[in-house]
Amino acid sequence: MPNRLIHETSPYLLQHSHNPVDWYAWSDEALKRATDENKPILLSIGYSACHWCHVMEHESFENEQIAKLMNDNFINIKVDREERPDLDQVYMTAVQIMTGSGGWPLTVFLLPNGEPFYGGTYFPPDDRYGRPGFPRLLMNIAEAYRTRRDEVQSNAQMLRQHLNQRMQNGRGTGTLSAELLDQAARSLSSRFDPREGGFGNAPKFPPSMSIDFLLRYHYRTHDEHPLEMSTVTLDKMAYGGMYDQVGGGFHRYSTDDRWLVPHFEKMLYDNALLARVYLDAFRLTGKPLYRRITEEILDFVVREMRDPGGGFYSTQDADSEGVEGKFYVWEREEFLEVVEEGGELLARYYNVTDYGNWEHHNILNVPRPPEQFCKLEKITEQDLAVKVKAALPRLYAAREKRVHPGRDEKILTDWNGLALRAFADAAAFLQRDDYRKVAEENASFIFDKLWDGKHLLHSFKDGRARFNAYLDDYANVADGLLALYQLTFDERWLRQSEALAQIIIERFADEDQGGFYFTALDHEELITRTKDFFDNATPSGNSVAADVLLRLSALLGRDDFRTHAEQTFAAVESHLAQYASGFGRMLAAVDFAIGPPMEIALAGGTGQLLAAYRKKFLPRTVIAAGESTIALLKDRKAIGGKPTAYVCQNLACKQPVTDVAEFEKLLEEAGG
Repeated sequence: MPNRLIHETSPYLLQHSHNPVDWYAWSDEALKRATDENKPILLSIGYSACHWCHVMEHESFENEQIAKLMNDNFINIKVDREERPDLDQVYMTAVQIMTGSGGWPLTVFLLPNGEPFYGGTYFPPDDRYGRPGFPRLLMNIAEAYRTRRDEVQSNAQMLRQHLNQRMQNGRGTGTLSAELLDQAARSLSSRFDPREGGFGNAPKFPPSMSIDFLLRYHYRTHDEHPLEMSTVTLDKMAYGGMYDQVGGGFHRYSTDDRWLVPHFEKMLYDNALLARVYLDAFRLTGKPLYRRITEEILDFVVREMRDPGGGFYSTQDADSEGVEGKFYVWEREEFLEVVEEGGELLARYYNVTDYGNWEHHNILNVPRPPEQFCKLEKITEQDLAVKVKAALPRLYAAREKRVHPGRDEKILTDWNGLALRAFADAAAFLQRDDYRKVAEENASFIFDKLWDGKHLLHSFKDGRARFNAYLDDYANVADGLLALYQLTFDERWLRQSEALAQIIIERFADEDQGGFYFTALDHEELITRTKDFFDNATPSGNSVAADVLLRLSALLGRDDFRTHAEQTFAAVESHLAQYASGFGRMLAAVDFAIGPPMEIALAGGTGQLLAAYRKKFLPRTVIAAGESTIALLKDRKAIGGKPTAYVCQNLACKQPVTDVAEFEKLLEEAGG
């Protein structure tokens, strides 16, 4: 018989809807029952693409005896962290305080009022891996709650105090300097792997936001080392097994330090962030590989992660047929049979062997870059490219016949904002009108399905929009809309971005200590109100909000927007240089703030001026065009009936120009 989760929309919760566990979703009903029956709460948090979440479900939550222990002694609540990141932030932080680490599945025991008193991550069904078996843990926790209640409540109270302290931040001076960026670049350099790229040791996660900062830092200083750190990492990732060589798109992370063996789930946010950084690397270097990867990522998203209405789905699972990576790996015999002509050559190119490169299977990767491989094989790069181009559709078609990994078709507002920015930027700088259409349809989807007329909602599934939006939702969508405006110069996108920024200030700002809370003023009251500055797998809402507010301020003349951005920097300035790898997106915003930013207004049409601008990598730039009353365009007139460019920097404007060559010269001078 199904449990209560059968009425939910989250694929993750629905996966647990036939467990013998008496699950609740997080709700007032569950909390009230815990209070009425004086039972502790067992809170389990995970997400649909999480491998160990599936393992714990199979081992414990599908087990009748373990389920009886849970049902007899606890009120059991299951949460999808992607639907309720507010709960995940609070209770993940609590477990990190208790144990020094965290992860998913997250297993937390709470008092009926929601205060945590014990927690961990995955627990096996019996004692192993140095962890207690889940049944023994359940009995011990239940016994402690019954017989040592004072001790349990004291632990919960101390933990709540630690949580509240963790959520506080100090105020800095708000004085930013280029020296801070120098320190951050040195901090990243100290952790750089010069052989394999990336930062630190295995497992390696794609450092898209750190590379974003390093590309900007190279542009600012002309120092070649930040560019080298970026390109080595981007090359190694693109040729590694973490990148899907057949279908495009990146898997979540590499389990080794060579980018060979991934954790095979694919996340919308990773691919949106990586598409942007490969695009910026292409704009800066002109390297064809980076354009190809950008387009392959975005084409994958359109093909496999896009809802017919224009929204983007969340994830693809790592597992198919219960086996991680089964959909993606190859046996040598099958590879040769599918490829046919040139199969032996391409097997060497993609590192396909009889004995395999991972658990006797082959993950396609390119251990030698094409130019090096061609020298060894004594063929031209053009010949290789022809063979690869012929083989990939055959491999893709053969792979499509396999059992596909599951797909989480939740449409999350914040992740869609990240994808909106990626498609808008790619449409602008690669002249891909199909990407423009994708971006516009996505923006329309967000306001058709996830906007109630006054506020955003966080999640859409099965025709239902649910949950109050969080800071990240507002910030990422505002960011995407601003990029869409600078693609199309349709003022409605700019005004919608401004409206979301205004909501951020009115409903999320911490006026005392600076920065923005994760939840709005009228959000459900939790045991603490979190404020997150770190750029983890996704950029923090504070980082994106600060960046968007700065750029909107430059376009619209909104000094209040700039003030709130500066207060956000002041709240974390003491950490930025020391923990640079955790603040990549924030450091990019600081780079814009230190500037000097460049403001470009195009009057009387765009002509060839816009094309000249879009050929260049100008990360500290805002651009506006068209007939409008916005501050950057006010009183800007065309000269002689020709499209005219106004370039301003350091609170001063150059003489307006109509000649493309003169405009390009101004851009070069302003870019240093």
